[in-house]
Amino acid sequence: MTKGHILVIEDDKSIINFLTISLKTNNYKVDVAENGLNGMSLFFTNKPDMVLLDLGLPDIDGTEVIRQIRMSSNIPIIVISARGQDEEKVEALDLGADDFVTKPFSIQELMARIRVGFRKVMPDNTIQNVFESGGLKIDYEMRQVTVDEVPVHLTPIEYKILLLLVKNSGKVLTHRYLQNEIWGYTDEKEFQSLRVFMANIRKKIEKDTNHPQYIVTEVGVGYRFVGN
Repeated sequence: MTKGHILVIEDDKSIINFLTISLKTNNYKVDVAENGLNGMSLFFTNKPDMVLLDLGLPDIDGTEVIRQIRMSSNIPIIVISARGQDEEKVEALDLGADDFVTKPFSIQELMARIRVGFRKVMPDNTIQNVFESGGLKIDYEMRQVTVDEVPVHLTPIEYKILLLLVKNSGKVLTHRYLQNEIWGYTDEKEFQSLRVFMANIRKKIEKDTNHPQYIVTEVGVGYRFVGN
């Protein structure tokens, strides 16, 4: 029984072979396209459940593929990016990609990201009033946060940031996205304010801020909530 249908859009044949074997071994159905136009054709024809997308395609930019997919679908898109391309990663995430992995990557990490992506699109008809991850607990109705049953006081903005991260658990949220969602505008000069708020949240909910359990930094890009 297959776990899901994944479309790989990638032009490097060695990576294509590596991904195809690894995904099939883990019981995923796989389609492969070696350029963006073929990738979009397979997407609209075969309707996969997830897309693994290289940004550096030979015909069109990977960001254009994201734009086209997001016009009709919210399926998870995981970007596969080369090192040193933080600006491209940020642009891809802002356009609607859900996550990214950096080349070279381990198959264990990629599989973990894929599992997170599929969990996000699984149907859930339950109404969740309480979120729990490790020792962290958020009671949405009471607007109360506790860590190991000890109440934690968050300012309204800190609470809003934490809820946004939890809502998008596993997904990288860029500095620009967070700033726009929290304050309603984006200004690179104010990114430092976001870092200060994030540092304060970590001090209040993390046992060791040097080795965070819940909120990790994607350097040059943004933040990710990683709690289970």
